[in-house]
Amino acid sequence: MKLGFLRRFSRDLGIDLGTTNTLISMQGKGIVIHEPSCVAVNMRTGQVLSVGEEARTMIGRCPAHIHVTNPLERGIIADFEVTEKMLRYFFEKIHRDKKFFSPRPRVVMAVPLDVTEVERKAVGDAAISAGASEVFLIECPLAAAMGIGLPVSDPIGSMIVDLGGGTTEISVISLNGIVTSKSIAIAGDELNKNIIQYARDVFNLLLGERVAEEVKLKAGSATHLEKRIEIELRGRDLVSGLPREITVNDGQIREAISRSIKAIIDHIKSILEITPPELVADIYKSGIVLTGGGSLLQGIDQAISEGTGLPVRIADDPLASVVKGCAIVLQSEKLLADMTVSAASLMS
Repeated sequence: MKLGFLRRFSRDLGIDLGTTNTLISMQGKGIVIHEPSCVAVNMRTGQVLSVGEEARTMIGRCPAHIHVTNPLERGIIADFEVTEKMLRYFFEKIHRDKKFFSPRPRVVMAVPLDVTEVERKAVGDAAISAGASEVFLIECPLAAAMGIGLPVSDPIGSMIVDLGGGTTEISVISLNGIVTSKSIAIAGDELNKNIIQYARDVFNLLLGERVAEEVKLKAGSATHLEKRIEIELRGRDLVSGLPREITVNDGQIREAISRSIKAIIDHIKSILEITPPELVADIYKSGIVLTGGGSLLQGIDQAISEGTGLPVRIADDPLASVVKGCAIVLQSEKLLADMTVSAASLMS
């Protein structure tokens, strides 16, 4: 009775705990946190110095005793303690403006497709330690499909490709469940590594991760562009050891990432090959939907369409699809029961 009374005053949270970014949606307020999953720690004292965007700006610019880390790898917690501190920081930031007592929120968190039960438990433990009262876990593709309004509850096949930072998750969904799926470690971070390796091999130039990310966002593409793009690469010359700047074009960046793009398309085709024919017929009609930050790469929809022969569209708000889906699930006890797993059941 008391719990039910307090819950009326609680602002439940939907969380997309991603490798690159963390998004949090609060009931009644929408998305309240959208920051990098990044933490700066003083290794001498163990103190967390900064979290999110402020920490990201410190990458590559810190003294030896300050360690800037992404505590998640491929959407899986790699450093439990730092993840818990990051979540606690975000929770406190959300409730900072509250003048009165606020009950601990219920939380729906999205987890990658191929996580083990131990990894699921770690996600639940981190959220409980950070201040959640209850934690429910939902697979990322299901949450993303809910967030973009696909008919996931109907006996209709929907194909969604979530191009994230650490992983690309390819799924066919029907009747509130995932029928066929695959998770691959080729995504935004891998494209950054492709650009770094290309600059090293072709120009003897060592780039930083942030420079590679900026180049990908500004000049990266999966298909030929009508208007040529040129961009400067700044890094360290591997021969002289001195700073150096060169100019590259979109064609060279496209060449750098082409192998990874082809691999993603091949994996999409392999999932279609094992999908039941009735669902393939639905997908042929409705097409493939792209979500995640990687879907913002210029021409990626066209490249996948050409590779599969299917219509492809990008979700209206691809970065927020998962967290919006978590928020939708929170509003329905039936969806909570049908589409999520209680973290408490994993902890017992």
